[in-house]
Amino acid sequence: MHARPALWLVFPAIFAAVVLGHLPLLRLPYYWDEAGYYIPAAYDFFRTGALIPFSTLSNAHPPLPSIYLAIWWKVFTFAPWVTRVAMCALSSIALLAVYELAMVTTRNRNVAAATVALTALYPVWFAQSSLAHADMVATAATLWALVFFWKERLWISILCFSLAALAKETAIVTPLALVAWQLWMAFAPRVRKYTAHESSVQKHLLDAGKLLLPILPLACWYLYHWHRTGFVFGNPEYLRYNATATLTPLRVVLAFGHRLLHITAHMNLFVPVLCTLACMMLTPVKARERISIPDQLQFYLIILANLLFFSVLGGALLTRYLLPLYPLMLLVCVNTFYRRLRQWSYLVLLSAIAFLAGLFINPPYRFAPEDNLAYRDVILLHQSAIRQIVTHYSYATVLTAWPVTDELTKPELGYVTKPMQVAAIDNFSLEQIEKAAQMNNPYTVGLIFSTKYDPPHLPLSLGRRNQAFDERFFDFHQDLPPETIARLLGGKVMWRSERQGQWAAVLHFDRPQEAMLQPPGEREHDSLPLHYNQP
Repeated sequence: MHARPALWLVFPAIFAAVVLGHLPLLRLPYYWDEAGYYIPAAYDFFRTGALIPFSTLSNAHPPLPSIYLAIWWKVFTFAPWVTRVAMCALSSIALLAVYELAMVTTRNRNVAAATVALTALYPVWFAQSSLAHADMVATAATLWALVFFWKERLWISILCFSLAALAKETAIVTPLALVAWQLWMAFAPRVRKYTAHESSVQKHLLDAGKLLLPILPLACWYLYHWHRTGFVFGNPEYLRYNATATLTPLRVVLAFGHRLLHITAHMNLFVPVLCTLACMMLTPVKARERISIPDQLQFYLIILANLLFFSVLGGALLTRYLLPLYPLMLLVCVNTFYRRLRQWSYLVLLSAIAFLAGLFINPPYRFAPEDNLAYRDVILLHQSAIRQIVTHYSYATVLTAWPVTDELTKPELGYVTKPMQVAAIDNFSLEQIEKAAQMNNPYTVGLIFSTKYDPPHLPLSLGRRNQAFDERFFDFHQDLPPETIARLLGGKVMWRSERQGQWAAVLHFDRPQEAMLQPPGEREHDSLPLHYNQP
């Protein structure tokens, strides 16, 4: 057992390390769902105080992330670096909760420090630590709620769970998992005898009732949203994609398989997990304690509840939805290393090396670029392509897809200084390109890009049948290459660049409407050839 250092001494060290680690990323403009929803929603609140966004479709997400970012922008300024430092601060608050949770459940400072370090380095967590998504806000509140729950300070825990639900509605699943635990403890005396002190049935039932209270502020938010918009859970298309269209039994089973891989293998997480399984075959080292059985069971129940919940709901299988679970998994792994192996620090180091590699080296399967530093490659590609268009075709109408449609029309996202005209399609599949060929919108330039990380000849692809399932249930599509799109639409590739399996290209279409869209003297400048860059 080691004495606990004061949290006010731990937090500055964590925050400094997180900011320094993300220093090269702080000035990047906004990425994907940041650009599509979270920044516009927060910017609307920052400018007008509107809790429900009006510059983007409302998804009925609770307003706490918008309020948090607006406070930072008000104190400092509206700029990407302020946003990213604000998210680094939230990540540090969450990591402090990881440290405290480890101390409460293991009472070992070294295990706590190792768990914090591995959590901070895990690629999904590292990437989300500077991205302005609601998930890190909800994760910080959820982890602190768990800390206070383990400390038996239930009312503060309920407050934190309420804040988590007001950050992201899906965070409500964790207190509901603990409700199930309390009910299990109430009606399973064989389980109660393993606890440090056996509580009465009435107390467990009362605690279960209290843990339902975070539903109330979330319900109030939905009532307010319905009153203002006429929709309880956001616009109908959002509800269809994330709820009603996900209830097919086969899809739930497939999604659960994906979720199991996300929590045990994704982004080199298999390294500490396999090491843990190997350590379980060893005899425990004397005088080294494990996390208690009831505490472990609660961890596993929380993890299982989240996996099931996000297998049923949520159209996209984004790993950031599982963000609060990764510290729990890593805490179990590190504590097992410590208990079963004298040289346990070597396994921590091996896991850290695996996570660092996962930040920079893409795995041999499809994944969302926001799961590691691949998102930086996407941003840099979009910046370069938009720079080419602004320089050579600043008055053109640009054929492109989301999120570039927002990047070109919303200067506050950091890509352009004034809005440009766009012609929007959903993606760059054959079906959408055929739709673009029939458009009346006189686009003269195309900004084409890879909409997902999908390199050819994936070694871990499961074949055509798996791809058919992905297309049917998980919105998978195949982007056509720029040369094919140019040929189908009667244009040519003027610029192209690739970064680690992702690409972007600028296409030019010779159409008479271009002269109508540009002021005199610009047409000759815009017809200059661009360079073709493919490193």
